[in-house]
Amino acid sequence: MDSVRILLSQCLRAAWRRRWMGVIVAWLVCGIGWVAVYTIPNQFESGARLFVDADAVLTPLLRGLAADSAPTTQLEILQRTLLSRPNLEKLVSKTDLDLTLSSPSDRERLLSRLGTDIHVNPQTRNLFTINYRDKSPKLAHDVVQTLLTIFVESATGGSRADMENARRFLERQIQSYEQQLRGAEKRRADFRARYIEILPADNNPNVPALEGARSAADALEGRLQDALISRDALKQEVENTPPMLVVESGGPNGLLGGDAGRNRVQEAQDQLRMMLLKDTDQHPDVIAQRKLIESLKNAPKNLPTAAEVAAKDAAGREAAANTVKRSVPNAVYDQLKVKLIESDTNVISLQRQRDDAVRYRDRLEKIQREQPGLIAEYQNMDRDYTVLRRNYEELLGRLQSANIAQAADTQADKVKLQIIDPPEIPRLPVAPNRMFLVTGVLLGGLMTGAGLTVLFGQLDRSFSTVDELRNLGLPVLGGISVLGLVPFRQRLVAVLRFGAAVAVLVGIYGGLVVHILRSAALI
Repeated sequence: MDSVRILLSQCLRAAWRRRWMGVIVAWLVCGIGWVAVYTIPNQFESGARLFVDADAVLTPLLRGLAADSAPTTQLEILQRTLLSRPNLEKLVSKTDLDLTLSSPSDRERLLSRLGTDIHVNPQTRNLFTINYRDKSPKLAHDVVQTLLTIFVESATGGSRADMENARRFLERQIQSYEQQLRGAEKRRADFRARYIEILPADNNPNVPALEGARSAADALEGRLQDALISRDALKQEVENTPPMLVVESGGPNGLLGGDAGRNRVQEAQDQLRMMLLKDTDQHPDVIAQRKLIESLKNAPKNLPTAAEVAAKDAAGREAAANTVKRSVPNAVYDQLKVKLIESDTNVISLQRQRDDAVRYRDRLEKIQREQPGLIAEYQNMDRDYTVLRRNYEELLGRLQSANIAQAADTQADKVKLQIIDPPEIPRLPVAPNRMFLVTGVLLGGLMTGAGLTVLFGQLDRSFSTVDELRNLGLPVLGGISVLGLVPFRQRLVAVLRFGAAVAVLVGIYGGLVVHILRSAALI
């Protein structure tokens, strides 16, 4: 610990002996540094904040209806390509920076410097800033303002130009497909008119005409067999039904009691036959009529007394003498005959339809055997026509979507651009930071002066004390003591002189600081 203290005291004594050299060096360094700081030109910065977003209402409404131009992606591309070479060349021409250029190499250096000095920094997804520094405040403002103009033009005009190119391309493709579609329609119509009998119908293109003819012939054959069976049943019913009915009419009391009962049963049976012509055996009316007939047949007969029997016999003999038998037409028979005529007519019609269908089927089978490749050729032709028509309709739909998207871009401002902070001509410089530089020069000068004094003190070969000589290992006989001490006044004057030199240097630094603060309008 004592050795360190001794070494430190030696260094301080050596530095104090060379203090004026350190003061001179500090003054030189500070003077040169401060002059250099003030020769650095001021840098003025101009900036702007821009809010860019797709329309939050129009974009969802047009999704699926208009062509999706992906405005968010477009804006990201615009932000990243704003400092591209074409945009920088446009910037140079609009701000008259090219007037100061004398050679192509100067132009290249200017473009490179602009690409480095211009900063486009995104703050959020839709908010970003544009900053540029230059020694001319007006030029800094003009550069930022021109960049904003270029960005707005690119955001609005670029998408519209792309949409116009896409629309013209779609129109050319639609015209080409329209010509091909018309040719395909004509070939298809001519082929169909030539072989219309064997080709499938337009309303059912999946079923060939021959299969349809076969199905129609089979269906008519089945209907004809059903009609024949129904006609034979009606004919059998007509044969079993008498055309005339014998009716017995008595005296003034009319028919006898037993005959009246039989007539009611007969009428019920006739009604049953009429029902069976229209309904089945399981119909509720038919079942009820059958029960009525059974009840009439099984109805009990009242047993008369002897006097009633005698009176009845006398009345019967008298009625028999007055009974008249006559024949009347059977209404059931007439109705059955009408049904039979209708059934015969239906059978004849079905036979004619069946024969026509069979002849048509046979003709199609003959054509199919003679020309088996017609269906395949028509299917290929129809497939080509279907593909052309589908592509044509899809192109028409996309053209309408492009028109709607173009209208949205040109009339509704689909992309929203809003300049939040417009660029202004800066009045105060932002660089260099003279306060920091002046302070750094002062500290550097002081440290340089102190360091040089310590360095030269270490390079000094003289010895200040007897102990330094003894450390060399040489015998020391003795030392000469100080004959007299330096007066206190002289030491005080030396210290005051050194402190005044340093204080003046610090005072100059303070004056520079005050000047800088006043220039920045801070005081």
